[in-house]
Amino acid sequence: MAKMKTGFEPTRKVDEMRDIEVEIDFTSNALASILYKQGDTVVLACATKEARLPSWFPRDASKGWVNSEYSLLPGSTNSRFRRERRGPKGRTAEIERMVARSLRGAIDLYQLGPIALNVDCDILNADGGTRCASVTAAAMAMRLAVRRLIAGGDCLPPVLRPTYEERKGGWVAPTLSAEERAAHEAAVIPFDIAAVSVGLIDGQTYLDLDYMLDSNADVDLNVVMLADGSLVEVQGTGEESTFSRQELAEMLDLAEVGLAQINTIQQQTLSVIE
Repeated sequence: MAKMKTGFEPTRKVDEMRDIEVEIDFTSNALASILYKQGDTVVLACATKEARLPSWFPRDASKGWVNSEYSLLPGSTNSRFRRERRGPKGRTAEIERMVARSLRGAIDLYQLGPIALNVDCDILNADGGTRCASVTAAAMAMRLAVRRLIAGGDCLPPVLRPTYEERKGGWVAPTLSAEERAAHEAAVIPFDIAAVSVGLIDGQTYLDLDYMLDSNADVDLNVVMLADGSLVEVQGTGEESTFSRQELAEMLDLAEVGLAQINTIQQQTLSVIE
């Protein structure tokens, strides 16, 4: 059962998302970078192409890999967050595994080809929902990176990829038409992916939890979903409380509402970028 809160005054409607702002190519050195703001939560997601596939891949691999790292910067929280110089600790490691799983759930690694991508998510300011915002920002950076790899001839459809002998003989990548580039991008990443948090507070379902909502939540749920409605991951926790199947369904329904809005922003933002 929910526990009543005192002094709790929401500043948004229960089904209202925080304002979202996106800046493309915030940094110039990364293959693709996204500065993503959802309310007062700010994420910088940078996608880079690694020099080689992970060591555990076979030499003649025909598929690629996508990984992610996540970090709260020291000034992102009310009190300074100490840098994790000896590697990610429990919460950080758990979140970056979630982000990486989410990205791999949206991409066809065989269509990507033998390419390794890494997407770094750095939290510049934290006000709740940092893991969900990271998934959304990282997905945009990944799509833009793939688009540019296709345009540069690094990411090609399987039938156009060179053999080992062709590479040694001075092979030149074919030039794809705009239609061929768009078709291959759709093959590599068929649907956008995004994440949003929902929660229960005093029996009421709320969308897109900022810190105030999250800290008052009896139940919080992080939902990762493809734009076609397929679920990639659902993380639900009762904070000193429980929730029914009906309440779970209500939270998932509300998450879908928010995710549809995020998907629209993703598509509109990236549609004009080469």
